[in-house]
Amino acid sequence: MEMRGMMGGFYKISEWIMRLSVTNVLWLLTSFPFWFLFITPFISQPAEGDAEGTLISAVIMMAIAAPFTLFPATSAMFSVARKWVLGDVDVPLFKTFFRNYKQNYVQAMIGGVFYALLFAILIIDFQVYLKQISGFQILAYLFIALMLLLLISMLHFFSLLSHFHMKTVQLFKNALILTIGRPFRSLAMAIGAVVVIAISMRFTFLLPFFFGSIIAVYTFFNFNIVIQKMMLMKEQAEAAAEESESEEEKEPVGEGNNSQG
Repeated sequence: MEMRGMMGGFYKISEWIMRLSVTNVLWLLTSFPFWFLFITPFISQPAEGDAEGTLISAVIMMAIAAPFTLFPATSAMFSVARKWVLGDVDVPLFKTFFRNYKQNYVQAMIGGVFYALLFAILIIDFQVYLKQISGFQILAYLFIALMLLLLISMLHFFSLLSHFHMKTVQLFKNALILTIGRPFRSLAMAIGAVVVIAISMRFTFLLPFFFGSIIAVYTFFNFNIVIQKMMLMKEQAEAAAEESESEEEKEPVGEGNNSQG
C-alpha cells in the first residue's frame, strides 16, 4: 500500500537519501586510490619549500591513477543516475553500478588517460605561469578557463558514455560539440557542479554520501534535456523534408493531368 501525505513524502525523501548515499559510497570505494592520493598532500603537510614539488608529484600520481579508478567508477555512477533521470528509480543499485563498471571500463579508462593528461598539463602550467614566470601571471587565468571547458567536456563524456553506444573517438568528438554548441546549458552544468562541490566542502559530512551522486544526477538531467531537444529538432527537420519531397513528387503529376486536359 502506497504511503500518502506527509509520511509518504518523508518515505520518498528517505529513499532518495539512501539511493544517493549508497551510489556515492560505491563511487568513492571503487575510486579509492585516486582519492587517497588526492588527500595525501593535505595530510602530510610538507615543508614550505617542498610544497610546490609535492603538489606537482601528487598531480602526476593522480593523473596516473584516475584512468584506472576514478573514470570507470564515475562512468558506473552516471549509468545509475541515467536510470533515475529516465524514470527507473527502483533500479538495483549494486547490480547496475558494477555491471556498467565492467561494461564501460575500457572506454572510461581511455577517456581517463585523455582527460587526466590534459588536466595534469593545465594544472602544472597554471602553477608555472602563476608563480615562476614573472610578467605572465595573467596567462595563468587562461588555464583556469581551459580547465573549466575541459571539465564541462568531461561531464558530457560521462553522460554520452552512459547513454549511447559509440566508439571512443565519437564520444570525445560529441562531448566537445555539446560543450561548444550548447554553451548556456553546458555552463549551467558546470556552475551546478561547482556549487555542489562548494556546499560539500562547507558541510564536509556531505562528501562521503552525496556530492558525487548529486552532480551525476544534475549533469545527466541537463544532458537529457539537450538530447531530447536535439532529437525533436531532428524529427521536425526530417518531417519537413519528407513533406517537401512528397509535394515535389505530386507537382509533375498535376502538370501532366492538366496538359492532358
